[in-house]
Amino acid sequence: MKKSFLPLFLSTVTIFPACSQDNSKLTTREFLFSDKPVWQDEFDYQGVPDPKKWSYDLGDHGWGNNELENYTNLKENARVEGGLLIIEAKREKSGKRDYSSARIHTKGKGDFLYGKMEIRAKLPKGVGTWPAIWMLASESNYGNKGWPDNGEIDIMEHVGFDQNRVHGNIHTKAFNHAIKTNKGNNTIVDNVSSEFHIYSCEWTPDRITMLVDGKEFFSFKKEPGYGWAEWPFDKPEHLILNIAVGGNWGGQKGVDESIFPQKMEVDYVRVFPLVTKK
Repeated sequence: MKKSFLPLFLSTVTIFPACSQDNSKLTTREFLFSDKPVWQDEFDYQGVPDPKKWSYDLGDHGWGNNELENYTNLKENARVEGGLLIIEAKREKSGKRDYSSARIHTKGKGDFLYGKMEIRAKLPKGVGTWPAIWMLASESNYGNKGWPDNGEIDIMEHVGFDQNRVHGNIHTKAFNHAIKTNKGNNTIVDNVSSEFHIYSCEWTPDRITMLVDGKEFFSFKKEPGYGWAEWPFDKPEHLILNIAVGGNWGGQKGVDESIFPQKMEVDYVRVFPLVTKK
């Protein structure tokens, strides 16, 4: 199941028009990343996620999105078995909620400034599921010291009521969904819940690009004149993996209680450092 590392590569990416994105200013460019991960988890062990690499977010307070799950640190919700990380959302009484799940992160154990983030995963399925692979700022440097001023990078989001469509987004003070200005795009991925796909983010000092299986579907460029409100992405961020249940987006068409439990299975997480940009 594991894929071998690629050799040192210079990836030339041509941007093609996609869905709702304005591509008028996007051009062909080249990135150079190391062939050796600076941080990785291959999940070649058994038990709980490696505590040297992962921590837990815990709680049942809705997480700003009116989510319906309680995030736990229980093995039933986050475990490693058969070479895979399994994050599992279950329908059960947990805290003040009727669902349990897990949200794990690398803050303080894997904080990154630029690079290529690569995650091979298979997603849950069903109305009401909301899995995500994303990043948040590890430091509070800008504005109100919180969200969205310090930046969010959504490498992959999927809502179960729209099967086989995955989204990539960024959120900043100037560009975020709360004020209907967020920057992002989406793409159709066949068999998103029955097969593994590689979700990637290429992050450089002047561009953030999302890819699925090596195919680009969203790119956000740092334009001249951008300040921290538009581009706070010059500080370290950490990775987050989770399955939410319901919520403002995931629950737009309700929650099908009959589908649970649901899993997100992750084959590996690898972070390749940026060597240079040409």
